[in-house]
Amino acid sequence: MIVIDNILVSDDVVSKQFVCDLAKCKGGCCEEGDAGAPLEDGELDTILSVYEKVKPYLSDAAIKEIEKKGKYVYHKEFGWVTPTLGNDSEICVYGYRDEKGIIKCAFEQAYYDGVIDWKKPISCHLFPVITKKGKHGNYERVNYEPREKLCNPACSLGKKLKVPVYEFLKEPLIRKYGKDFYDVLDEIAKKEDNV
Repeated sequence: MIVIDNILVSDDVVSKQFVCDLAKCKGGCCEEGDAGAPLEDGELDTILSVYEKVKPYLSDAAIKEIEKKGKYVYHKEFGWVTPTLGNDSEICVYGYRDEKGIIKCAFEQAYYDGVIDWKKPISCHLFPVITKKGKHGNYERVNYEPREKLCNPACSLGKKLKVPVYEFLKEPLIRKYGKDFYDVLDEIAKKEDNV
């Protein structure tokens, strides 16, 4: 366990390797799960403010589902999450399949197109790292939790390319915790690597 201020980082975040292999997993993390993507409180207003700009990227079925359920929904186990088509284990309403069958994020595509300045929910950006607030106290856990079968290609590619999880997730880790946090994590990881 690595402790940086009030953030507890699993050793796996620095010791394991991971690089998404979308050609193989097809973005399955956007539809395989127990609910939609977890949302931070501040992201609720962001989704409301960017929705009309993102709407053209959505399928008719997604728009109907959003009109029925809302732009985000409350899940008793996970808190605020993105809605999904149909039941909780189906594709996120903000996801769509490209011509190769890969699930892409409407928020992210709108971001890359310069339509909005928000990339996507931080929980999506950080995956396969999951963050959770501590139950007792002011701290947060940062754990590496790849999906067993779905993420096998990403684990293999990470090993082949020798890219630690935290390096693959540099951008979202800085987005969530700041550059100082990332620099300390990097320094600790490099020291452990040389021991």
